[in-house]
Amino acid sequence: MCELAIKIPDEVLYDTHMTESQSQTYIKKMVAMHYYLHFHVSLGYCAQIADTTEEDFIKFLSENKVSIFQFENHNEFQEELRNAAGE
Repeated sequence: MCELAIKIPDEVLYDTHMTESQSQTYIKKMVAMHYYLHFHVSLGYCAQIADTTEEDFIKFLSENKVSIFQFENHNEFQEELRNAAGE
């Protein structure tokens, strides 16, 4: 597994009122969300990157207005709705 480190000036932590631990958690989640959105990495792997459960990662995505449901077109969306309704 790859491990990365970044330096954040103390002033940024002060300005954002974040502890080092809060900053690390934030960065992991943001990187995971970026991988999910832009590289289509799976929810499972992104949850690992974010160091959280898949359920909590899905909640994080939702809080950031990112849907886990992605459809190619309106017809695909309608078909999924019919399937969910048991039609």
